[in-house]
Amino acid sequence: MLKKIFNAFLDNPFLASIVISDLFLLLFHNPPFIFSIAMFAILIAYCMFLGQKLALFKI
Repeated sequence: MLKKIFNAFLDNPFLASIVISDLFLLLFHNPPFIFSIAMFAILIAYCMFLGQKLALFKI
């Protein structure tokens, strides 16, 4: 499962770098409230993109 996630990061380096820098800013920088909501929305959208692309839990 982790191998699939790491491969997805390597397949989309631009999106992965945006998400990693976004997560770093949210955790350690404490940006303004409105900006942090927008960045959190970007993180949620990327997580939904990865969930749809990887389909880790197929039945």
